[in-house]
Parts: sequence; structure tokens; C-alpha cells
Amino acid sequence: MNTVKAKRESLILPTYKTGKPEINPVFFEKRVYQGSSGKVYPLPFIDKVNNHHEDVEYDSVLLENDFVRLLMLPEIGGRIFEAQDKTNNHYNFFYQQKVIKPALVGLAGPWISGGLELNWPQHHRPGTYLPSDVYIEEEADGARTVWMSEYDPMYRLKGMHGIRLRPDSALIELRGRLFNRTPLTQTFLWWANLAVETHKDYRSFFPPDVHYVADHAVRAMSTFPFAEDHYYGIPYHKRPGKNDLRAYENIPVPTSYMVCDTQYDFFGGYDFKADGGFVHVANRHIAPGKKQWTWGNEEFGWAWDRELTDEGGPYLELMAGVYTDNQPDFSYLLPFETKTFSQFWWSYKKLGPVQNANKDLAIRLEILQGNRLGLGVASSREFKNLTIRLQTGTEVQNFENIRVSPSDPWINNLIEIHGGKENSIMLSVLDQSGKVLLSYHHHEQDLKRRRKVAVEPKQANSIDSPNELELIGEHLELYRHPTRYPEPYWEEAIKRDPKSYKSHIALGRIKLKSGLFEKAENHFRAAIDIITQYHPNPASGEAHYFCGLACFFSGKTEEAYTCFYKATWNYEWRAQAYYHLAVIDCLKTEYETASEHLEASLDTNRQNNKAIILKAIILKHQLKPGQAKECLDDLFSKDPLDQWANFELAELTGNFKNFLSSSRNDAQTIIDIAFDYAEA
Repeated sequence: MNTVKAKRESLILPTYKTGKPEINPVFFEKRVYQGSSGKVYPLPFIDKVNNHHEDVEYDSVLLENDFVRLLMLPEIGGRIFEAQDKTNNHYNFFYQQKVIKPALVGLAGPWISGGLELNWPQHHRPGTYLPSDVYIEEEADGARTVWMSEYDPMYRLKGMHGIRLRPDSALIELRGRLFNRTPLTQTFLWWANLAVETHKDYRSFFPPDVHYVADHAVRAMSTFPFAEDHYYGIPYHKRPGKNDLRAYENIPVPTSYMVCDTQYDFFGGYDFKADGGFVHVANRHIAPGKKQWTWGNEEFGWAWDRELTDEGGPYLELMAGVYTDNQPDFSYLLPFETKTFSQFWWSYKKLGPVQNANKDLAIRLEILQGNRLGLGVASSREFKNLTIRLQTGTEVQNFENIRVSPSDPWINNLIEIHGGKENSIMLSVLDQSGKVLLSYHHHEQDLKRRRKVAVEPKQANSIDSPNELELIGEHLELYRHPTRYPEPYWEEAIKRDPKSYKSHIALGRIKLKSGLFEKAENHFRAAIDIITQYHPNPASGEAHYFCGLACFFSGKTEEAYTCFYKATWNYEWRAQAYYHLAVIDCLKTEYETASEHLEASLDTNRQNNKAIILKAIILKHQLKPGQAKECLDDLFSKDPLDQWANFELAELTGNFKNFLSSSRNDAQTIIDIAFDYAEA
């Protein structure tokens, strides 16, 4: 039987050292970075990389089975550093770096190319060159998951990803878990940034219905796969034979293009030289992001290749976004909210680019010269007794008792069709019971564009509608706009309509984040007066919740208590309001009431780590250490790298060894834990 090996080990790599931080990050105002704010505080900004290297020992994690070998570097952002297809001569289907050679690409300076980089809460990740906590989970069926976690150094959000491998499968699963451990509404994006080494025989591929792509912020669009217009200043329509955007050699300048619209869950890349490639699969309804980027096949791009490695390259980045389909394109994390998701990659061979794929199977159905069909089925695990059905119009041909596996795809390039039947071809894969596992129907695509090119918002004093002013302010705040601030739009909305309560709430949140608690409270009180003018029970508890928070931070605990209780009347704000009621109860040592409030909070949001930990602390104070440990153990089954939970377990058991081994033990995390205790 196949097994999965997972172990930590040392890795020696030639490494170019970065210089000491020399720039004060406090004064980075209106710096543009990846279309968003380039502020880096409280991170130091590193502005120098030395021009010589030395061998450095890194803590790495190896994860492999009979099909795949993965090497991860928790010390550099928790990235997958290597990914090899063991069935295809150990082909590196991710770009394998031979050296750690950072360039000043990252938000705070150093960044390396290659492998799989996890980007959040903005692109590129603030902690991309910082170490992550690491834990190896062993499952009963032999699967192994390598969990890597960080407390985001800028917003103190907790981001965690687990790389999971099963014994009998080439499927790589990334399990994401994003936790807003702050009492404030935060914004984020998530992009898995996969690099592949490219050359004249490498082709990326998007789903067959992708017929147009967009630039950052949807500032411009291009037809796809053949660009028939200007894009990034290049007149592709005047470059016949060199306008296929899937080919690196056709792209002369640094270029991004992102999928705007597709009904498929996959994309990928294929190396015809190695006769192998990969597919990425994710639920398009929450993970719509599909993007390619390259430095470009001209001197500028080649210079960046040299800057980032001593050998290897050039490379493409084939990125996959969750809760986002563009950069920048942010979503919300409400106070104490957790979002979980999975992304999948698997390697395959001998087929070329595929036309449909899921976690188990991939289908190739291409019309070749002479109306011959190129047919193929690859799989991420072994399947037996399959039926592969080819339907051309009313004609059906079955290939029965087919076995496919990661080592042995099914291929047939011998069948011809008659002209005029190109759009009536369907290839399906069925199991023994006749259930369709995957299919692809080759047909003409609808060329309608459902996405619009973005329009720059007008200045606040040029807009009449208070509602539009509020929406533009919301957009600028959500997207962390680097040069345009949202406050003038909300202030103008109130000037136009003094009853613009949404603008009061938005301005109050800004003041709250800035520590201006009295001004924040004034805005929230104004909003409450407006929304309770005709009835005392507003549709949303947002104003009451944040008013309670402003009062709590000002030391007005009784007023905060009243506001939080009112916020519990609304489902959306119930969990976070009950949590803060429990915090205030703990300050009064009223632990029974605190426990009741925590249960009410957890009834609405079972994924708030802080509520579970506070519950365990209360049980400890009530001299129930066994129940407290059960509470923490239940949390560890979902999140083994919550460092407040790990510290509380160490306090409970008197054993700090596990805490010290699972945590980077950095100063800011220790401060966070201290604040968590002090708050309650």
C-alpha cells in the first residue's frame, strides 16, 4: 500500500543576504504597491540585497508519496519550494529554484521567485519573506497535512494553510483557514502564486470558454487566447503568428491577464518538452481567480530573471485566487470571522493541455489536422472499469473496462470525424454504475463580455448622490486605495444629506482604527440616532456594536455593555457582541454569566478561536482543568497553530515545550497573547 512520508529536515541552500533595514516605514504614505496601498508599518523596509551569497541551513518539511514529492520552506513564508512528479522522471511541475536570491519586489523589500507563494491579505504577502509556524498532522487513513501559519504582521489577522497529501493520490490539497482575530472589520484577498519554468515549448491554458481577459483592476481587456488589439502598449493585432498569449515567447513586456468569466473550475500549464504539466482545480463560485503573469520575453524581463536566480528561468506565474478574481480585488472579514476553503493541484503527463478537469480526472478533446481527434483521460488516482464514451451527433462509441492512474493516462489519437460535426463532439468518463464523472462538449463559445472596464471615480465634490458617495468611499476603503482616501466621500455625503447614517458608521470605523475613540463614538451615536428615529430596533446592529467597541476602548464598560447587548438583537453582529459581553463579564469576575454569553456567541460562530480559548480559561478558573483541556483539544483538531491556545495549554499543563516548538515565539505574537489575556 502507498504511504505518505512527512518529516522536518535541514536544507542547505546558497543564499544572498539582505541588508539591514534603513528606511523608516512610518512615512510611506500614498505609496502604490500592486495597485493597493504600499504602507508597510510596522514592518521594517529592507532596501538592499548583498551581491554575494553564502550557504545557509533552512528548516524544511518533506511531504511525499509514490506519485509526488513536495518540499516546503516554513522559514520563507511557508511556501512550497519544490513539487516533483515522480512518475515523470521527477519532473518539476512547479519552478524549482536552486538558490535563495531575493530581489526588492515584496511589500517590505525581499521576495523570491519559484515554487508556490501564498499571498494574503494583499499581494504580495507582507510576511512573504518571514517565517511561519509549522505543524504536521497525521490522519488515520495515512494522509499527512503540513500546516503553516502566521499572524499577519500588519493587521494581526491569522492566516493558515495546510498542504495535504493522501497515500493513493497525486492530488495536492491546500486547505486555507483565514481568521480575523481582531474586533474590527478587515479586508483581504488570497492568491496562490504558482511559478512554472517556461520556454518555447511551454503553454499555459485557461478553460475553453475564456475568450477575453483583463488587466489589474480591469483597467483594460484583451481577446484570448489570441490578442487582437493593443494590450499593455503592444499592438498584438499587428503581430500575426505572435499574438498567442499562452506562449511566453510572444509577450515582450511585463504582462498580467486575469480571467473575468468562466463556467469551469480549472486551468493549468503544460511542458511539451517534458511531456508533463499540472491542473489547478477549485470551486469557481468562491475561487474564481485565474491569472497569468510574466516579466516578458525581452531584455527587461531577462534582467529580472538574472536578478532573481543564478540559474533557471524564465518563468510564468499562474495564480489562483479565492474570494477574488482580480488584483486588487478585496473581500471582507468581519470581526472574529473565519473563512475556510480548499485549492487543488495535480500533475499529469502525455496529454497536452486539457479541456476540462476536476480533482479526479482531466479530459483532452482536441480536433487535430485532418479532422482527427486527440482524445485523452488523465487521473490523480487510480480508476478501474471505466467507460469512456465518445458521442458525435447521434453516434456513440464506448471504450470499456478502461484503467487510468497517475502513471498511465488513456490516449487515443486515431479517430476521425466528418467535417461539419466539430460542434457535436462530447467525451465523457463514466464509472461502473454509469455515473458521469467528467465530460466535455466541444462547441462554439458565446463571445459576449459580461465584465465592464473599470471607470475611475469622480472627485467627491463632483458627485450629487449621497448613495454614490457612500459606495465610492466603500470601494476606496475595501481596495486599500493608495492615493485616494474614502473619508472625503463620506464627509461630502453627510454634507449633502445629514441623515447619511452609513457614512457616519464608516467614518466612525476609520476613527476607531486610528485610536480616536471619542470621535468614533460621536459618529456611531449620530448613526444610532438616525436609524432609530422611527423605531428602536434597526435592521443592523453594526452601529451599536462599533459604538460599544469605542466605549470599551475608552474605559466606559457599562455604556459598552448596553451597546453590545443591543447589537446581539441582530444576527450578523450577535457572535462578536456576545463575545465582548463575556470579556466585560470576565473583567468583573462574573464567570457564570461570561460562560452563558460565550455559549451564545459560539451558537452563532463556532469558528471564533478566541471565544473557545476564553471558554477554556473560564473553566480553568472554575477549577475544571479536564474540561478546559477538552475545549482546547477540540480547537487544536481544527487549528493546531493558534498561539494563544498553545500558550493557555502550556499554562494549564505546566509544559511549555510544545508551545516553544510550535511557535516562532516572536515578540509581536507574545504581545498579542498578553493583550488577549489583558482584554478579559
